[in-house]
Amino acid sequence: QSQLVESGGGLVQPGGSLTLSCAVSGFSTFYYGIAWFRQAPGKDREAVSCIAPTGDVAYYADSVKGRFTISRDSDKNTGSLLMNYLKPEDTAVYYCAARYRYCSTRVEDMNYWGKGTLVTVSS
Repeated sequence: QSQLVESGGGLVQPGGSLTLSCAVSGFSTFYYGIAWFRQAPGKDREAVSCIAPTGDVAYYADSVKGRFTISRDSDKNTGSLLMNYLKPEDTAVYYCAARYRYCSTRVEDMNYWGKGTLVTVSS
């Protein structure tokens, strides 16, 4: 059974940092693009970042550029999202997703999804 499990979410003060992890089982991520999405209350799910199977970072949302860093370890079948200088507007449920062969920022393109981890940025 293919599964993505996110971890690392929580409550953090503005300006703080969190690292989200995505553990993949049931398939090899070697040929998959790994993406992070987020969904704030009352808003649509949006792409945050994506890293290609080659390890090239294909995308950062403008709102997170310079603050977030995506990475992957295909040998360990994991993905990560380092989030620095967090802002209250970063509050959302963060989802890890995988797309075969390339990166995509479209929800409908993803082959697999995790169930999400909540990040709350508040003082």
